[in-house]
Amino acid sequence: MMDFLYDLLQCLVALAAIAVILVLVLAHVTATVVDLTRHEKEKSFPTAPDWKELLPSIHDPASKELSVIVPAYNEELRMPSMLEEAMDYLEKRRKRQPSFTYEVLVVDDGSSDRTSEVAFQYTNKFGADKVRVLTLVKNRGKGGAVRMDNMAITCGSRAHLEQDSVAERSMFRTFLMYGFHFLVWFFCVRGIKDTQCGFKLFTREAALKTFSLLHVERWAFDVELLYIAQCFKIPIGEVAVNWTEIEGSKLVPVLSWLQMGRDLVFIRLRYLTGVWRLDSPRKTD
Repeated sequence: MMDFLYDLLQCLVALAAIAVILVLVLAHVTATVVDLTRHEKEKSFPTAPDWKELLPSIHDPASKELSVIVPAYNEELRMPSMLEEAMDYLEKRRKRQPSFTYEVLVVDDGSSDRTSEVAFQYTNKFGADKVRVLTLVKNRGKGGAVRMDNMAITCGSRAHLEQDSVAERSMFRTFLMYGFHFLVWFFCVRGIKDTQCGFKLFTREAALKTFSLLHVERWAFDVELLYIAQCFKIPIGEVAVNWTEIEGSKLVPVLSWLQMGRDLVFIRLRYLTGVWRLDSPRKTD
């Protein structure tokens, strides 16, 4: 009996070793070089129906106190309410603080609807100095859309860090969220309760150091971003935010969460094995 158990244990150990090797090989084979090249049409933004200007880069001297990046994919219906609220706040702040300057950059991630046209209405309303619309030629994913703009880190959190933190979401998404948070903690990032909240504020230096090293372009890009920041020991804080889930999210519950789980494993493995490196920042063409 003992011999049988010993042989069984050996087989299980061997199978586990083979599984680990296969995962490592898969992580290497599927790791692709991130394409940071911009299409010519992605290097400028419209300021008028027949006029465009070159899009500034984070490598250029700072010209605004605050840049608000809005990645958008097929958001013609949900975007107006978001932009109305954002612009109302920003304009009120500008009136209170005349020296305050800002820009809102809507990055249309290869939408098939009228996302760019709807966003450009706000360019006409507030001016191209305040609202800019960048339309990507192809869909790159949320992380890719944010990085194509090239923007200490503050993370908005829906994890009820304070009593005034409010989040409204479905029970199913809440269940998936907790499962995902465990995987995030186990593989990549610790000390951050809500890595996926879309509200993240970066200093210029932190943005340059983290976004230029980003590889993941889909939903798990936030995790890699924070993983890079923690590797560089960049201070990260969480603040409570009011968050209401609006119908129309492009996240497909089961498929997207499986994809994110896979990306979490690969993020860890690829950095551990040296497939991805925390070298000097890469510059977008």
